Amino acid sequence: MSAPSSGPASGPASATAASATAASSTAASSTAHESLLKAARRQAGALARALVTPSYPATPLFAQSPRRWLRRVPYGVAMILTTILLPTSAQVLSTDYGVGGGVATLIAIVQTTPLLLSVTRPLQAWWIVLLSDIVCAFVVLGTADHLENRVWPWLPGPIIGYLFLLLALALREPRRTLVAVWLVTGTAGLSLGMAFPDKSNGSNVVLFVLGGVVLLVAGALRERGDAQRRLAEQETISEAERAHRTLLEERTRIARELHDVVAHHMSVITVQADSAPYRIGGLPTEAEREFSTIAATARESLAEMRRLLGVLRSEETRGERAPQPGLRQMPQLVEATVRAGIPTTLTIADEVAELEPLPQAVGLSAYRIVQEALANVVRHAPGAATRVAISAAQDRSALTLLVVNGPPVSAPTKPLETSGTGHGLVGMVERVRLVGGMLDTGPLPDGGFRVAARLPLVDLEETDPS
Repeated sequence: MSAPSSGPASGPASATAASATAASSTAASSTAHESLLKAARRQAGALARALVTPSYPATPLFAQSPRRWLRRVPYGVAMILTTILLPTSAQVLSTDYGVGGGVATLIAIVQTTPLLLSVTRPLQAWWIVLLSDIVCAFVVLGTADHLENRVWPWLPGPIIGYLFLLLALALREPRRTLVAVWLVTGTAGLSLGMAFPDKSNGSNVVLFVLGGVVLLVAGALRERGDAQRRLAEQETISEAERAHRTLLEERTRIARELHDVVAHHMSVITVQADSAPYRIGGLPTEAEREFSTIAATARESLAEMRRLLGVLRSEETRGERAPQPGLRQMPQLVEATVRAGIPTTLTIADEVAELEPLPQAVGLSAYRIVQEALANVVRHAPGAATRVAISAAQDRSALTLLVVNGPPVSAPTKPLETSGTGHGLVGMVERVRLVGGMLDTGPLPDGGFRVAARLPLVDLEETDPS
């Protein structure tokens, strides 16, 4: 009994659902239509604003070019066109279209002189020329007896000037402005052609097509030039950042090595202060307390130094636990370079032994400078004969280093010595600054290279690395 009653009940429900679906579909269609209208109005408003918003600052075309003659080209072309088109346009208006001499001259002046303004303010010049061309079309329409064999609505002279103006616009204004200018040009020309179809001979279509080609090609070239200029600027910035990062990395490495040296001295002070009461008998109580205070202060400083070293060490440098090298490790460094295929000789003057013990910072800097110089030889002058000379100044106040290599004789190979910083001359400069020394580098006439350094034999606290 219940089955028959379900049919009538389902009928109104289905109708209600169908009505709701149709209503929602209509609402969605209406919303989409309104969205399209809003988008169209928004784009139209943006194009309209572009026509009245010129680019700033009003710098001349090609103003950023390094070539002086290229910066003057826009002015020269604008002046030449103005000089040619002004009398030509006035003559054509007067003889071919029957416009009075004074009116023809005035129209020609308004049509051509804005070309001079186009070098710095092409959008303002375009407005003047467009309005003057429209006025000229109506003036010619009222004065000429017949236009069957005449160019109309745009005359030949104004077409040439107008194309130059579009070129100046494309080289300066953004893409949206160019689209708006092209659309207004086409709208004005086609409106005149449609209003007077028996008078128009198609010059409006010609200008519309040629104008689009000029705007498209010149705009694309300008955007390509802008992209290349931005890329060059970015590469310059990246190179500067890379150089700065290299400098910071080298300074961090130097600071890490120098802190290793200082930490070693602090350890020695701690041991000596702690063992003094046992090594020296009969010390007064005050002296023992003083040594105890020195040891405690040294231990505290050493703990702080180790924390600082933990900050300076990166994940890649956790394994740097070996003692810092010096002059005694120089023969091993030269041997590694010889194994890399570089015939290298090492000469250490006898008087260098009289300078021992060298300040650790000086010995470390000497080793790193020679290491970087030899690494550069392996990278850039494979197979070149190399000479390393270490000597002392005449007054025994400085250590001198000289690394000289000849021209390369083979293709680059990977160096066997991989413990260098890899920062080349930057690292050498920082090492020399650390001890207040001097560095002289440069190519040789035979194609080789020379690295010379002078490192004063002073303690760290007496050196001003700045």
